[in-house]
Amino acid sequence: MLLKLDQVSLAFGSRPLLDHATLQVEQGERVCVVGRNGEGKSSLLRLVSGAMQPDSGAVWTRPGARIAFLVQDIAVVEDERVADVVAGGLPEAARIRKAFAAATEEFARTHDDALSRRIATLQHELEAVGGWQMELRIETVMTRLGLDPEARFENLSGGWRRRALLGRALVSDPDILLLDEPTNHLDIEAIEWLEEFMIDYGGALLFVSHDRRFVNRLATRVVELDRGTLSSWPGNYDAYVLRKRQQLEIEAQHNALFDKKLAQEEVWIRKGVEARRTRNEGRVRALYELRNQRRQRRERIGQADMKVAEAGESAQLVFECEQAVVRFGERTIIRDFSVRIQRGDRIGIVGPNGVGKSTLIKLLLGELEPTAGTVKRGTRLEVAYYDQQREQLDLDRSVSDNVTDRNDFVQVGGESRHVTSYLRDFLFRPDQLRTPARALSGGERNRLLLARLFARPANLLVLDEPTNDLDVETLELLEELVAGFPGTLLLVSHDRAFLDNVVTSLLVFGENGNVSEFVGGYSDFIDWRARQARAASNARAQVAVAPSASGAVPAEPRKTRKLSFKEQRELDELPKQIETLELEKSALETEIGDPAFYGRPRAEVTSTLEKLATLTAQIDKRYARWSELDAR
Repeated sequence: MLLKLDQVSLAFGSRPLLDHATLQVEQGERVCVVGRNGEGKSSLLRLVSGAMQPDSGAVWTRPGARIAFLVQDIAVVEDERVADVVAGGLPEAARIRKAFAAATEEFARTHDDALSRRIATLQHELEAVGGWQMELRIETVMTRLGLDPEARFENLSGGWRRRALLGRALVSDPDILLLDEPTNHLDIEAIEWLEEFMIDYGGALLFVSHDRRFVNRLATRVVELDRGTLSSWPGNYDAYVLRKRQQLEIEAQHNALFDKKLAQEEVWIRKGVEARRTRNEGRVRALYELRNQRRQRRERIGQADMKVAEAGESAQLVFECEQAVVRFGERTIIRDFSVRIQRGDRIGIVGPNGVGKSTLIKLLLGELEPTAGTVKRGTRLEVAYYDQQREQLDLDRSVSDNVTDRNDFVQVGGESRHVTSYLRDFLFRPDQLRTPARALSGGERNRLLLARLFARPANLLVLDEPTNDLDVETLELLEELVAGFPGTLLLVSHDRAFLDNVVTSLLVFGENGNVSEFVGGYSDFIDWRARQARAASNARAQVAVAPSASGAVPAEPRKTRKLSFKEQRELDELPKQIETLELEKSALETEIGDPAFYGRPRAEVTSTLEKLATLTAQIDKRYARWSELDAR
């Protein structure tokens, strides 16, 4: 066992975040913590890291275990090289190395005996913390992460900053790695890279994430933080959702039976004088206990109830671009872009961070005019625009004023509603309504912007990275709302599951500002791209060995390294190995699909699920190796 929380309690004011919570994490586990915004997931990670102390209970880690923490917010480190940022993960070794270098330099000038003894002491301390190997460890980590050691941290994109901070966390070779929303600010390519990297990580992983596909790929266990209590669910996110739904149904049934019994007893004790003369004192004491249990029950927070106020239909043509170009100085952001978007189209916009996705939205909406080409916009457009920078919020104004502009009522779908009732649908408490928006968490600001957005009638919904900081339940509700929106949708998102579930076509940014249109969801696009890559690889291989049309061998054939005997044998064996592993995986999936599976002992369930995850990883690696060898 690496980590244990024993009866841990933590509260902010009168609100308990953890209430006698318990948790154990074993070596090699990848545990995802899920729960509503504000439930205390980040606080839980800070407790484990030692940055916070519990009000009561104990947080135990195995003696000597190293812990590294990648926080949710990306700090900007001024005027530092990436190598220095990564070295910050070894603060003690870096401090001693710096003192050793300064003492050595001064001794070369003064030849002071006291400095000589100081240098000997520092040398001993460096050996104790492995400081002499520090450069090698830093270089190894940066190589694995593809980092440029001389790059300036402040000049990096959000994704590369997070990668550098991950390097700082990994350089200490931690036994326990803590990640708080690691996919925030990452584009899809970076998220998929992080998935692969974390699958090969050898230590224990405790992480918070709202990215369902990321959790499904990584997690061997899901831990839910709900109303101060931690509950453990073996398997990935999909398995957790299924079991949790069943548990909530049982909980609702038990509460209904309890409330019915309590109501019956309240009726009994309130009967007239005659009944009170003969009442059973034991029954009275039992009623008092029922009342106490009802007071102690911590009700589950209600689900957000979001609705878009629908406007009348727009014209059939929403946008039409012909050879549109956007340049900033010498840089071409969008090149020769042509598209026709009609009423009811549901379009996702994907590409790496910084490539120009938000610029494309501004071009379509008329906030930015093309450098060349034309953009036509349809009539009767009522736009609801969600900006990922949340610039539409006035952080100094109150929560309610951001929605109603100092009015007590808001018009939603032709109906007048009090702002308190409307914002309750977005899970805001009455005491929060006069709070400045600046005091809200990232997830709460997201919900406030959605509340402001959906109060206005719209037939064109434009969402630029709407899923950042949302808890999974609110995200899934937003997904359901967007999927049912009858108007036109433009969506920028790095959430692959969200894209798959709501869009029917994609605008994909390629190189040099080229944007191509693809019919289908994100998974369809990835499958198509993989098929194209395989076809191109096979075509190149055939061209390299095929004679020319005249029968002559090309003058400069493509140079390919011939497979060694060992590699050829490996290539011949891979299909058999994959078939065997697929059969084993299929048998395990059938076993796990049995409703009685989760009734088995916890250790057996965990072991089986871990075996399935291992098999899946082995199959993926063998497919990749097969493609690599076959291409050569």
